[in-house]
Amino acid sequence: MATTAADVLVETLIDWGVEVVFGLPGDGINGIMESLRTREDRIRFIQVRHEEAAAFMACGYAKYTGKLGVCLATSGPGGLHLLNGLYDAKLDGQPVLAITGHHFHDLIDTHAQQDVNLDRVFMDVALYNARVMGPEHVCNVANLACRTALTRRGVTHINFPVDTQSLSVKKGYRSERNIPGHNVATFASRAGLPSGEDLQRAADVLNAGKRIAILAGRGALSATDELLEVAERLGAPIIKALLGKACVPDKSPYTTGGIGLLGTEPSLDAMSDCDTLFMIGSSFPYMEFLPKPDQARGVQIDIDPARIGLRYPMEVGLVGDCRNTLRALLPLLKRNEHRHFLEKAQKGMKEWWELMQQRGTRQDKPMKPQVVAWELGKRLSDDAIISCDSGTIATWFARQIPIRQGQMCSLSGTLATMAPGLPYAIAAQVAHPKRQSVAFVGDGGFSMLMAEFATTVKYRLPVKVVVIKNNSLAMIKWEQMVFLGNPEFACDLHPIDFAGFARACGGIGLRIDDPAECGDVLDKALATPEPVLVEAVVDPFEPPLPAKIKPKQALHFAEALARGEPDRMKIATTIMEDRVRELV
Repeated sequence: MATTAADVLVETLIDWGVEVVFGLPGDGINGIMESLRTREDRIRFIQVRHEEAAAFMACGYAKYTGKLGVCLATSGPGGLHLLNGLYDAKLDGQPVLAITGHHFHDLIDTHAQQDVNLDRVFMDVALYNARVMGPEHVCNVANLACRTALTRRGVTHINFPVDTQSLSVKKGYRSERNIPGHNVATFASRAGLPSGEDLQRAADVLNAGKRIAILAGRGALSATDELLEVAERLGAPIIKALLGKACVPDKSPYTTGGIGLLGTEPSLDAMSDCDTLFMIGSSFPYMEFLPKPDQARGVQIDIDPARIGLRYPMEVGLVGDCRNTLRALLPLLKRNEHRHFLEKAQKGMKEWWELMQQRGTRQDKPMKPQVVAWELGKRLSDDAIISCDSGTIATWFARQIPIRQGQMCSLSGTLATMAPGLPYAIAAQVAHPKRQSVAFVGDGGFSMLMAEFATTVKYRLPVKVVVIKNNSLAMIKWEQMVFLGNPEFACDLHPIDFAGFARACGGIGLRIDDPAECGDVLDKALATPEPVLVEAVVDPFEPPLPAKIKPKQALHFAEALARGEPDRMKIATTIMEDRVRELV
């Protein structure tokens, strides 16, 4: 058989170590699908129910493996459906290659069916974006797309006209400057070390501090041991951006957990009282939670020089890989003998975890969402991979599920889009078939791509899905009230029988609404070697309140109730009961 242009593409992916492609077939990619079919012993194709899910899966796969995630969609609407997941990858800095079909090459821009110039559409989302011009063009384009995505940690895109896919390479016309064999699957990673002079300058700033706070993000996920050693040396609590939740275990005496609206009170206290900020692998976007610019001296480590000083005026910037840079920096750091700042944070975290346990063990009904998160967290395996979604679900995930060393977790960080929780979990299970993969999602986000539960059944992936069901777009509801002082509007969701849906897909569907039964149901779900969905019916009026409520937020909340919030009595009663329980 003659080698086709599509064969060259798929062979190039294999050369780059790609083992799986997530996508949905279509007539605009028939040539590529045939090449995947004839190589299914070397590269796996996972069929999804919606192309958006394929892009989310590619992003999740990249997050949980560090490898290139690949998604495939047909021309026109298929490619357009990828965009949300691709922006998720772009904003969270994940290497993802999107491959899309296009119309017949000689009918492009002639108002033909599905004639969408996806290479133009993807100009903003993709670091590298190319349309295949012929069979001899594929090798060059494919290698550059893979190399760019991996080295620059972002999205790349190949747009492939459908008739070109099946053309024989032998019939292609190679220009005299396109020398065969010059473009291969080789790339070099950056050394990732700043200069010795910059390291010493950073050490001088850190050694001079007495109340040092560390803010660690996703860039520090591979630097757990180094982070803990630096924290001990500097007497510095580690505050974690949400994408960096797994950089150190939540129960470590050196961390105060999360920051921001979903964060902890000790993290807020540490930020407001520190005299030095050491930011490591994070572009945490909410500047209002950082120290005032004139409060603290700053040192930052980031692999991207453009991110240095982005959120806070840094005195020293260290451009490099977090783990390697910390290893080089450690010998220059002196032990900070002023331990009271760390000890205060540790005392605060002891009280915080007591509060989280109190909220997570309440037995009253309707069941609190914190109870489900707390019971789930206790039962996760030591190597579990937990995928979350956006909304109030992220609050319970951030606070009530302590991450342990060896576990992985993620969600849509910077884009904060709804719906990636289940696709992420599917990608995690595909990438790590022997590990426990759990999707902890809300009913709003889950219902957007819930058909992907059928994907877990089709491929016999033992993903466990825990759906927190409050029949509401709850985060939007609370934002309408607390941020603007408006009564909630258009946030109620029509109820869905999620457990029944899971059974209709061929999986296992379970339901809980009693906190006394929560642990037993979760035990059953986690012990079942099949896809399982647990529908957890919870109190719709439980608010995701920040660790510290600002006067302006309290005022807006009161205004919303006074202006006609339809459930004002139930909401006020729930909040009053919560506060009374915590004070008694």
